[in-house]
Amino acid sequence: MEILIAGGGIGGLAAAIACANAGHEAIVLERNREFTEIGAGIQLAPNAFHALDHLGVGSRVKELAVPVDELRLMDGPSGSTITQLALGKEYEAVFGNPYMVVHRTDLYHSLLDACQANSAIKLVTSCSVVGYSQGATYAQVNLEGGENIRADAVLGADGIRSSIRRQLVGDGDPKVSGHTIYRSIVPMEKVPEDLRWNAVTLWAGPKWHFVHYPIASGKYMNLAATVDNQATKPVVGKPACADSVKELFGGLDRQAKRLINLGEGWKEWVLCDRDPIECWTDGRVALLGDAAHPMLQYAAQGACMALEDAVLLGELLKEAAADSVAAALTRYNLIRKDRTADVVHAARYMGAQIYHASGDLAVNRNATFASMTPGDLHSVLDWLHGARPPFIGDREQRSEAEAATGKTQRSSLNAVA
Repeated sequence: MEILIAGGGIGGLAAAIACANAGHEAIVLERNREFTEIGAGIQLAPNAFHALDHLGVGSRVKELAVPVDELRLMDGPSGSTITQLALGKEYEAVFGNPYMVVHRTDLYHSLLDACQANSAIKLVTSCSVVGYSQGATYAQVNLEGGENIRADAVLGADGIRSSIRRQLVGDGDPKVSGHTIYRSIVPMEKVPEDLRWNAVTLWAGPKWHFVHYPIASGKYMNLAATVDNQATKPVVGKPACADSVKELFGGLDRQAKRLINLGEGWKEWVLCDRDPIECWTDGRVALLGDAAHPMLQYAAQGACMALEDAVLLGELLKEAAADSVAAALTRYNLIRKDRTADVVHAARYMGAQIYHASGDLAVNRNATFASMTPGDLHSVLDWLHGARPPFIGDREQRSEAEAATGKTQRSSLNAVA
């Protein structure tokens, strides 16, 4: 079959590789003049590396990524350690792959290089998709200039403000979280040696938190500071004043302040997501990644979920023909909807109840984590970090069975727990 993919981001490129590996031809349509990715650091849990390994690019990404020693959760105002999870041999033995951090462009170009090397994948730039249409034997995308491109199926990987989603779901603009994130990267030689921690470190405070970790093979320190400032309008990559960032996070412990004071060239984003939906397919058309289930960054799983989507799509399309592609996409939606909804809810929960907690909520958080062993933490993370290709878990299998008998299953935080 020939598969059209709207959007050349991480999810779109991963989907193209998955489709090509399944024996089909993929055409990736990118609205910009070149295939590129903006952003700084990104965390990749073992489930992401399981997906990347399955796609054939895991080794390349690992060459460029930084293997961090641990995850640290710190009390932002006091500077005390709330909990830490070692990410060494024991963790990797439990989950089957490492937890690593990488510059977003390194991940992106690993996928892009794989696409460019595959004769079954065609990459097209300056091609803005504004909608779709379909018939009994085809699906097509409608381009901004009025042209149509026809194929056997269409995958919408065009991000949180997806044109494909606007037509398929029609649920309006993304949900503004009220949280603003400020990002900067600092050359590692500018970071004092005693602060060059090889860890993903999160300083949690009342309605704010600060994260830092090394990226680009350790050449830079990635800084990300988030505040619940009740922002009401989306902002994407707007330059921010360094003095303003320092003032917003003035409640940080002395050590963390030393790092945040190093930040230059800060840019800000107002975080958005969407409420989970039951259906993101329409016949021969389906969504994936942020177009299907955009989420806040608090679970560090946005890119991971897009990679999982791509792998499952490839596995299901491997078994599909042109006359059964709609059924394969329906099954993909059925399998993925509950897991991704759980992660959307988990990300919101972590932001409110863990990262931005204050008062008694923060005291209870600290006490709860203090009582947990590494084994306890592994158990808590297993549903998320432990997922493996083709990413069909017990819960998803139950969803399929219940759907077959006409029953429905709603996702909830209780299910996450």
